[in-house]
Amino acid sequence: MAALLLRRVRCHYLQAHFGPQLCIRNAVPLGTTAKEEIRANIGSNHPVSPHITIYSWSLPVVMSIGRRGTGIAFSAGVSLFGTSALLLPGNFESYLELVKSLCLGPALIHTAKSALVFPLTYHTWNGIRHLMWDLGKGLKIPHVYQSGVAALVLTVLSSMGLAAM
Repeated sequence: MAALLLRRVRCHYLQAHFGPQLCIRNAVPLGTTAKEEIRANIGSNHPVSPHITIYSWSLPVVMSIGRRGTGIAFSAGVSLFGTSALLLPGNFESYLELVKSLCLGPALIHTAKSALVFPLTYHTWNGIRHLMWDLGKGLKIPHVYQSGVAALVLTVLSSMGLAAM
């Protein structure tokens, strides 16, 4: 419907500015609608392309999705932390004392610290990887995989070290 409307407006515009010879009145209408196209693909067992089931999941794809996810999570976390600092009564030290008074075991504290540090280190190392790509380094496929494995190894090592502090 919108295509027909745009075609009509274009035809009037061309007639007004360039004359009637540029406007083709007997243009062929659009062949099918999107719904008809989808029904035809479903009936023929062809996949709708591009679709997530067509492509195999590779390390760069998963790492890219993970980097975007950690970036969104950090944005939400910083916003939540800032909003809570403004709205909640007391100060940071009072909430730190509250956590200390809960007498949580070292295993639970280490797990919580790891859960906070792992996304941070992953986002950082993967960000350095992306900065190297921006410089034009490591853009060949084998290097992309090598830098991905290196970023994951550095993520695990640095997050274990930071969580142990």
